Amino acid sequence: MTSFADGNALAEALASTVAARLADAVEARGKAVLAVSGGTTPARFFKVLSLKDLAWDKITITLVDERFVPPTSDRSNQKLVTEMLLQNKAAQSNFIGLYNETPNAEEGAKIAAQAIAKLGQPFDVVILGMGGDGHTASFFPGGDRLSDAISPDQPALVLPMHAEGAGEPRLTLTLPAIVNARFVALHIEGAGKRTTLEAALGRGATTDMPIRAILRYEPIALEIFWAP
Repeated sequence: MTSFADGNALAEALASTVAARLADAVEARGKAVLAVSGGTTPARFFKVLSLKDLAWDKITITLVDERFVPPTSDRSNQKLVTEMLLQNKAAQSNFIGLYNETPNAEEGAKIAAQAIAKLGQPFDVVILGMGGDGHTASFFPGGDRLSDAISPDQPALVLPMHAEGAGEPRLTLTLPAIVNARFVALHIEGAGKRTTLEAALGRGATTDMPIRAILRYEPIALEIFWAP
């Protein structure tokens, strides 16, 4: 884990790291894919990244997970990314969301999976967050599809998720889509999140604190960025 003096320093460092990874991907393969998470934590990171001098027209941004709400909702991760990241220089990037106007999250997940598949695998960069309950992406404790979503052998790229702690139904990338990325980072801030992380690093069931599915997936070297 790399610790920073404050959230501003973390945002600068994480944005620089991500920008370098995306630039390398564009140089090597002519394109890059970045998957980001929602919530309040990444806002500063998004703003800094949006100002980076990159070939944004060759970069596609997508979401790690999404609430099953339209992009006009204040609860929408797509709205957050549109307002905070798809601005400034990053306005030239391509965006692929997970929400679709379908009757339910189950149908929405199928359409989202088709769109994600067209981006190609593996993603170049995935940025994760973590909740105080130990969830990441929409891997929620008690989620109805949690076991499916965190299975290393899960063939689906996107699954629906219903959980008491999630509020709305969710759409989430599955574990393989996340951990197979070329670079995976966990962005957390605050003493409470550090306490949660330390608990997740201890013994216990993955289903109790689903961030453990990422932490315990040994083939990747997860980079953790934390600030008080």
